[in-house]
Amino acid sequence: MQTVRIGHSPDPDDAFMFYALTAGKVGIPDVRIEHVLEDIESLNRRARTGELEVTAVSFATYLLIADRYRMMDPGASMGKGYGPILVAKGPVPRAELERRVVAIPGRHTTAALLLRLFVGDPPLIEVAFDKIPRAVLEGQAEVGLLIHEGQITHAQLGLVKVLDLGEVWERETGLPLPLGVNVMRRDLGEPMHRQLSQALRDSIAWAQAHVDEALEYAMRHGRGIDKETCRRFVLMYVNDLTLSLGAEGRAAIERLFGLAHAKGLIPALPPIDPI
Repeated sequence: MQTVRIGHSPDPDDAFMFYALTAGKVGIPDVRIEHVLEDIESLNRRARTGELEVTAVSFATYLLIADRYRMMDPGASMGKGYGPILVAKGPVPRAELERRVVAIPGRHTTAALLLRLFVGDPPLIEVAFDKIPRAVLEGQAEVGLLIHEGQITHAQLGLVKVLDLGEVWERETGLPLPLGVNVMRRDLGEPMHRQLSQALRDSIAWAQAHVDEALEYAMRHGRGIDKETCRRFVLMYVNDLTLSLGAEGRAAIERLFGLAHAKGLIPALPPIDPI
């Protein structure tokens, strides 16, 4: 029996998507799935060495690994008018953001790429994503770049949203915002690619058909958030584009990479060949 390691983050939305695979409600004949749970920036780093057969990565990291990994059509995280946000202890004019020290969750996250696209090149410090609010509150950084549930819980911590990069993206492009994607090593071959993508699509569809059960599992990875906040966060990022990118999802990816290329942030456009 072949073992396939799948890396994904221990976050409610990923837990929700992968629940049916984890619980054995869906699967692939003669393939044993081994789940590897790490934060997204750790998975981004591992992907650069090609270690895991399948892994979640930031779209920004795909730019670095497209020769070795292929996108999966299901499982992408796409924001629809929302996405990473910049927060501070008080209001900060957008024109001043490039001069403020920003705590980011990793240099190869899509959030960091969006910061460079829409803010510029501020001084940065890298902080684990769940420690960024504290870094801002304690003065290690003037501004924090929040991903995951911090996008909807920051006000409870006493932080103020100063820029919503998801809103900026939607205003400028009219498209959903590509944030995270699942990828498969190209050396697995197309027959296995098709089986893996179908298994993940089946897992997502199962969760969408059994929301309460899948949410109960996702709550284990909620880092203390209540069930309704968990539900809200999960359903923000597990949507119709998660089942399949479709023409709109592909157009959004092409726009993100095209903007990065036009601004000189990447040397070349990567292949976009999801399956």
